[in-house]
Formats: sequence, structure tokens, C-alpha cells
Amino acid sequence: MQRVRSFELTVASLVKKGELPGAVHTSLGQEAEVVGACMALAPTDYMTGNHRSHGHPIGKGASLPPLMAELLGKSTGVCRGKGGSMHLADFSVGSLGESGVVGSAIPVATGAALSAHVLGNGRVALCFFGDGAANQGCLHESLNLAAIWKLPVIFLCENNQYASTTPARTVLSVDRVAQRASGYSIPGVTVEDGQDVLAVYAAVKVAVDRARRGEGPSIVEIMTYRYSEHSEGLLHAGAYRDAAERESWIARDPLVLHRARLLTAGVATEAELDQLVSDVEDEVASALEFAVASPLPEPAEAYADLFTTPIPQFGGMV
Repeated sequence: MQRVRSFELTVASLVKKGELPGAVHTSLGQEAEVVGACMALAPTDYMTGNHRSHGHPIGKGASLPPLMAELLGKSTGVCRGKGGSMHLADFSVGSLGESGVVGSAIPVATGAALSAHVLGNGRVALCFFGDGAANQGCLHESLNLAAIWKLPVIFLCENNQYASTTPARTVLSVDRVAQRASGYSIPGVTVEDGQDVLAVYAAVKVAVDRARRGEGPSIVEIMTYRYSEHSEGLLHAGAYRDAAERESWIARDPLVLHRARLLTAGVATEAELDQLVSDVEDEVASALEFAVASPLPEPAEAYADLFTTPIPQFGGMV
């Protein structure tokens, strides 16, 4: 969780200084649900994300330097600088990709689960999606197919209660997204305290174990909150979130809560935890140094990884 927090704060700082191109969405405040879910997965399991997905590969163990380099559009990035903030993929940790198209990675995870089912390799797939994507048709199509074929996939809703500026309560016909599981005859559970990393882990682990046993998909909904705006640097003409509401969630910072739990349980001392924070900040700083020093992709790289071979014309490529 500290890696995600430090990485995201650094990224937000780069945006404010104009040093990071494109739109950037951070998961500050959502670290518990990100990490708790990823902890329940095996290293070889599949995962897909969304536009707010720097934390997901970090939660699954991704190396920070190539991840930071990708955000800066460098050739040493996990996608050689072509993905940027919203279209990351890191196959080394099972991250099959994220997308700025809302809900679009849900069918990808379902397809990965189908491949695991056909191959019988024991893997599961987990797709992260927000409350905004809960009303996308591709989610319901994927739920139906996964339920019929008992595919090993976990549909995880990161309910941070706002789709950009739209309150979830105004666009959902149910109190909780997980209630929709009954329409597909699959389990649905809501973790009301999504700031508790161990509560998230416990709920997702049940769904993962069930999927791995061949018993099919589940919906796990995590109630959480994003501390920043929908995207870094985005300005709105009017307030859409109540200040008291936001402060109440900030008072339940997942890192502060878990630090207190570790201290109370005697797992670590104040000095040890302070050292952990310092070590992680050094790790993120080193990742940034690597990214800044890395070269930009060569122009010819624009023609790599295409579905068709470019045709030479007039000394150039078309």
C-alpha cells in the first residue's frame, strides 16, 4: 500500500509540474482495496484494470522503474512508452492491460478465464471496474457468459461512489452493485469497509478459491473512496462532493489504519514502519530517476506491434 501511495503522490506531482503528458487518474485513498484484492491472487493469475490502474500492477508485484518509465512515455516502459497512464499492461505479473474505455477490460478478463478453463491450468482472472462501469452492457454480457460456463473469474467493483462527478446512488437501481449477482445465480458480496485491507483480502480470497475449484464467477464489491479528483489537474465549475463526506473518508486513511493495526498487534515498531516508508520513497525516487534518464522511443517504433505490415512509400512508411 505504501508503494502505491508513494508512486501515486509522485505521479500527481509530475502532473502539477507539467512533466507528465496526458490524463492521469490516481487511486489515492483506494490502496486497501487494490492491494487486498491483489494479495488474494497467485503470481500466475490474470488481472485487468481500468483508467485508474497504476496501483493494480504494483499491488501484484510489478517493478516500479518500467512502470514509471511507461507513464513518461519512455522506451524502457512496460509497453515501450506506447501505453502511458491509462493503457498499461505488464504480462510479467499477469496484468493483461487497462483501458480508458470504461468497462472494456471486463471481457478481456472473461476471455482469459475462458482460456484458463479450456487449458485446465488452474489460473483465475480478476477484473477491476468502477461503479461507473457497473452499468456497461459488456459487464452483463460477461457475467452471463461466465455464469453459464462457470468460468474462473472474479468481477471486482471498486465502488468509490462517483463516476467522474456522477454519484452512483443516482444511476444505480440497487443499493449495492453486488446485489446484481442474483440475476446470474452467482455469489455477490459487498465489503462495506473497503479501507480495511484484510477485510478486502478475506472477501476476495473466498471468491478466488471458489473460482479455482471450478465453481464459477463471483461479484465482489468494495466500498471505498478516491481522495483526489477524477483525474489529476481536472477542475470543475461546482462542487459535486460534500466536504464533510470527503473528510470522513480521509479520516479512515487505509495506510493509517493498517499502520495502527500492525503496531497494536506487535508486528512492527514505529521505527521499523518509518524505515519501511523511507525505503519505499527511495525506491520510487530511484524509479523516477530511471524513467527520466531513459530514452524516448525511436520514431520507427510507431510502426511496431501493428496488426498489419506497413507499406514503404516515397522513402517513408504508410
